[in-house]
Amino acid sequence: MSGPSIAVFAPEAIGHFAPLRAVIAGLADRGATVHVLTARAFAADIEAAGGRPIDLFGPYPLEAADDESLPIVSRYVTYAGHYAEAIARDVAALGVSLAVCDTFAVIGRAVAHALEVPYVTVVAGHNLAPRQYIEHVKATREVRTSERCLRAVEVLRGRYGMASASPFSYVDGLSPHLNLLAEPPEWLDESQREAFEPVAFFGSLAPLRQLTAPRGPSGFRDGGAPKVHVSLGTVPWWYWPDLSADALETVARALSGTADVLLSLSGAQLPDERVAAMRRAGATVVPYASTWDALGEADVFVTAQGSNSSHEAIYSRVPMLSYPCHAEQPAVAAFCEAHGLAVSLVDQERAPLTAEAVVDGMAEIESRRAEFDAALERAREWELAVIEGREAVIDRLLALAQS
Repeated sequence: MSGPSIAVFAPEAIGHFAPLRAVIAGLADRGATVHVLTARAFAADIEAAGGRPIDLFGPYPLEAADDESLPIVSRYVTYAGHYAEAIARDVAALGVSLAVCDTFAVIGRAVAHALEVPYVTVVAGHNLAPRQYIEHVKATREVRTSERCLRAVEVLRGRYGMASASPFSYVDGLSPHLNLLAEPPEWLDESQREAFEPVAFFGSLAPLRQLTAPRGPSGFRDGGAPKVHVSLGTVPWWYWPDLSADALETVARALSGTADVLLSLSGAQLPDERVAAMRRAGATVVPYASTWDALGEADVFVTAQGSNSSHEAIYSRVPMLSYPCHAEQPAVAAFCEAHGLAVSLVDQERAPLTAEAVVDGMAEIESRRAEFDAALERAREWELAVIEGREAVIDRLLALAQS
């Protein structure tokens, strides 16, 4: 007997798509037909997980709905109000009985309301309790809400029953049915978990069969020096490109001649002279490097402490140097430092990075390497345990789909 038909929604951002891979695989392995509506770029990953990719943003482009609102992710709210009717019609033809949505994929919740099916939210980031995080965004970021976004909010409230819809619905769209957290339970205490109830822990790492598969080439040169991978992810380049470029160049200069440094630009387009300066310092600079593959050879990871890459580093047993930029990253950096997994390079998010801090951080990891190894092994056991518990969570999703 064939299983239920389930729709999965993700925005066009690898950091938000990545935690869904294991959810897709878990459902597909249990016989569900999993339709994944997201960017075409993720099609191969979706198929590898057993899902069926559907290009969401080709026929329904984000920029046509909103190219003005800030933060940029508010545009996903506009997107939902603008396209919900058409996309709900497409999804209805698939006969779905459950929607699974990344938090930022507001369109998934709108479609679930339109089709009157339950939905499960996969919560983006670490401990982004909606109320506190929205207040943080208002206080620290430029907020500019377009008229199209405001109209979309009214559509979501009036036509799709999303009474609490707002320009910040990309973060506050928790499900009354079930919310999945993309981290092990040890990362949140009981009081922090309350904001996400009903909740289950699923982790963010890929299915175990992919984690244990051979890794691809990392891009490092050969040599005996410590191998240092440097990546700030994609979002810092959207809002703070000069700061991000300064940080990478600082790492390259600080470690020139003492380490084998791989700098990933995460797809950002930099002026040629800035890339040349990094290369003159001896770093290998690539437009994009798979963090997972690079961590397979790295001795140290310089990171903004995005949730996904932090969990990948823990699984790979690679100590981290923290340079947090936004959102949950300062909290992840603090957690990792408190648990002996990382050394902080700055006292506050987006503070200027100095070469002295990089050199001192590398020295601390070297002098305390045995402590870092033990802490990473302990945290890695948390990752393995949450992966082992995924089948029970998939049971809950299938029960919702069949209710």
